[in-house]
Amino acid sequence: MQSSTYAAVKGNAAFAFQRRSFFSNLVSRSATTTTGIRFKPLHSSASKAMGAKLARAENGIHSLSSVKARSGGGGGDEEEAMPLRSEGKSSGTVLPFVGVACLGAILFGYHLGVVNGALEYLAKDLGIADNAVLQGWIVSALLAGATVGSFTGGALADKFGRTRTFQLDAIPLAVGAFLCATAQSVQTMIVGRLLAGVGIGISSAIVPLYISEISPTEIRGALGSVNQLFICIGILAALIAGLPLAANPLWWRTMFGVAVIPSVLLAIGMGFSPESPRWLVQQGKLTQAEKAIKTLYGKEKVVELVRDLSNSGQGTSEPEAGWFDLFSSRYWKVVSVGAALFLFQQLAGINAVVYYSTSVFRSAGIESDVAASALVGASNVFGTAVASSLMDKMGRKSLLLTSFGGMALSMLLLSLSFTWKALAAYSGTLAVVGTVLYVLSFSLGAGPVPALLLPEIFASRIRAKAVALSLGMHWISNFVIGLYFLSVVTKFGISSVYLGFAGVCVLAVMYIAGNVVETKGRSLEEIELALTSGA
Repeated sequence: MQSSTYAAVKGNAAFAFQRRSFFSNLVSRSATTTTGIRFKPLHSSASKAMGAKLARAENGIHSLSSVKARSGGGGGDEEEAMPLRSEGKSSGTVLPFVGVACLGAILFGYHLGVVNGALEYLAKDLGIADNAVLQGWIVSALLAGATVGSFTGGALADKFGRTRTFQLDAIPLAVGAFLCATAQSVQTMIVGRLLAGVGIGISSAIVPLYISEISPTEIRGALGSVNQLFICIGILAALIAGLPLAANPLWWRTMFGVAVIPSVLLAIGMGFSPESPRWLVQQGKLTQAEKAIKTLYGKEKVVELVRDLSNSGQGTSEPEAGWFDLFSSRYWKVVSVGAALFLFQQLAGINAVVYYSTSVFRSAGIESDVAASALVGASNVFGTAVASSLMDKMGRKSLLLTSFGGMALSMLLLSLSFTWKALAAYSGTLAVVGTVLYVLSFSLGAGPVPALLLPEIFASRIRAKAVALSLGMHWISNFVIGLYFLSVVTKFGISSVYLGFAGVCVLAVMYIAGNVVETKGRSLEEIELALTSGA
């Protein structure tokens, strides 16, 4: 099964699976739930009710919190009702620390993409040019490690804090890159890829978590989508890094080795970055929380925000949430929404479009694989940049609906370009247009929004673990889809598969319209109050 799965894009079987993996993270971390667990969709009425609660939350949040502060009462998650806003002029800044965190996003994309050009050359150097199975292991070891890393990232972030977890994460990222660069055997190469996978798995969980928790409400959407943008930049950097390979076959070692540098910078940068004020208050470290708030929002905000966050935690004696709490009736409603978004993201066909992009572009006369990959990558970066500017204007839900709607139309165009005889003369051009439009549509919403939305809709008590669970499921689904995709294409044909993807996109539009609530312009505490008060 594996030998057929890793069928070649450039005449070699492992390379195709790798090419699908190459852009699978444009998916910005696609999630499903654990095997055997079905999504329990919310009814449209439930969505409307939650939307109404969100609309009322901003007006009622302050009075609720002041009552709770005076009475000391309340329980559950409703204690966290105070908004963490940074309105007005502030002497603090979050941008440098978001930039440091995004080193993790760059490494995420780079490690996924670096093997794209290097596999052919490292296979020759390590003596496995004719062994598709071992090449497949070099590719898929990263996904296996990422699965482990994403599940552990949430627990580490809860126990040690966000910034310390980043520093711990830099260890497997740097060691994995070093082992890959110096590998003299396949075994060492696989271990290096496995460690790098653990690193990017942890990054996939804590980068959006940290950014969402330190970002002011009014720009949280834009800053959150920067994570996806830097993932795309990391992939493009890996593509560019592979350009000297044709002239220097041993350049692949340098390609892996340079990843050590941003790993070290990540560890050093997080040593100077403030911890999440929310996590510090939850741990009872008020003095450190004051220092973090002063750095992030300015000294004029310290008293106000420490009071708000302290009041929001009064009246609760609940222990830290465990993994099984995610599946309780209290939380499963929102956890299932996050998981469903990532499932739709994976089943919408991004891997298929990227996998076939080379052959599609060749049909239109574009023979260069590098040019084909660059066009797809550039489309994704451009779309993600546009999404960043629209996230806090149009809102998350609107971008998701627009994105999946555009993806459905693009998939329909791709399917027709392969089968409709009346379009035969224009099939190559239409296929290229459909591919580029699909990637653009994906990057406008389906790519960046789910990873941003997860930390927003999950209660703070479960936030780190719920994000980790969703992203762990992303890596599992990514692996499974990659494993069986070619078999499905062989049986049904690519045109039928594309048509099926279009159907999935339509279902996604229907699900999002009825179950996803808008979160733009509201603090994490306001969102949490609205979603949990009706649970």
